[in-house]
Amino acid sequence: MLALPIFLALASGFVVVGVYTERKVSAFMQDRLGPMETGKWGMLQLFADLLKLLQKEDIVPTAADRRLFLLAPTIIFASVFAGFAVLPLTPDLQGSGAAVGVFYLMAIISFDVVGILMAGWGSNNKYSLFGAMRSVAQIISYEIPLGLTILCVVMICQTLNLQTLSFQQGIYTHETNYLFGLKALGIDVTSWGGIFSWNILRNPFLLIAYVVFFICTLAESNRAPFDLPEGESEIVGGFHTEYSGMRFALLYLSEYAMMLLVSFLGAVLFLGSWNTPLPNFGPVRLADWTSGAPGTLWGNLTGAFWLLSKVFFAVLLQMWVRWTFPRVRVDQMMFLCWKVLTPVGLILLLISGIWRLLMI
Repeated sequence: MLALPIFLALASGFVVVGVYTERKVSAFMQDRLGPMETGKWGMLQLFADLLKLLQKEDIVPTAADRRLFLLAPTIIFASVFAGFAVLPLTPDLQGSGAAVGVFYLMAIISFDVVGILMAGWGSNNKYSLFGAMRSVAQIISYEIPLGLTILCVVMICQTLNLQTLSFQQGIYTHETNYLFGLKALGIDVTSWGGIFSWNILRNPFLLIAYVVFFICTLAESNRAPFDLPEGESEIVGGFHTEYSGMRFALLYLSEYAMMLLVSFLGAVLFLGSWNTPLPNFGPVRLADWTSGAPGTLWGNLTGAFWLLSKVFFAVLLQMWVRWTFPRVRVDQMMFLCWKVLTPVGLILLLISGIWRLLMI
């Protein structure tokens, strides 16, 4: 039960680090200064913004559906933070050992659309409603290729338990891992560990699946270039146009928490979870030295370090994409989902099934 408070504190603290980092990263990429006036290097800017939001009046439009309007931010916030309940952080630290953790997370990631719909409809504002309807189309559509890529991993690993998935991608697995998953090569890399045991190399096609997964998580998180539900240049602020004060802060907090959640999921499914990327080479036992055995303090510390490093790297990639690519049109978004990513996901699922039957 210790893991869940740690994850909640981590997600909440990430907002402080994430918002400041994104402002500085975007400023660096676009040759701007970013926050610099409030505190040293502008580090207190976020706290100034938070103080401003706390002081703002919580306004409910007269014509709005009051119950839906007030409840929507809570639904979005709760659905996102509930996803952290099943994530593993170290070999011995996990929120819940649910045997269907992957299935649970897929359901949670998509549930925030209910809150977004409530916010758009309850606001009684046409721009909010447009943003909510865009979100319905976007999130439901991109759940298809997202689910297909996750199924590829499940089919290869034959489990829905996230901690079991983690153990399979390291030197402490009970299964035999072959180089690139090819048993015909006869190269046993189980004792090597490191990156050779990660799913992206256990089945090389899962590297393509991770790229598809990453694109889909941008859409699921309403991140650019798929931030259509809140396109400021077209529909003011989308589904949160009418929100102010702390309720707006909850929506903002939920967006960054979703970024963190999908980055955790990607790291666990594809990038070795809490396992080290450094392999063993003969007498140089890098994997042994940098991972540590389960049940030891060193094993838990290194496990948390490697997992968080992978997660924050994925978050930086999301920020990089946001400040590099322009927002796509609605028709382009749908074309990419249904005519590109979904067929690719189906092909990858077929390959993963054949791979599991014939080569593992």
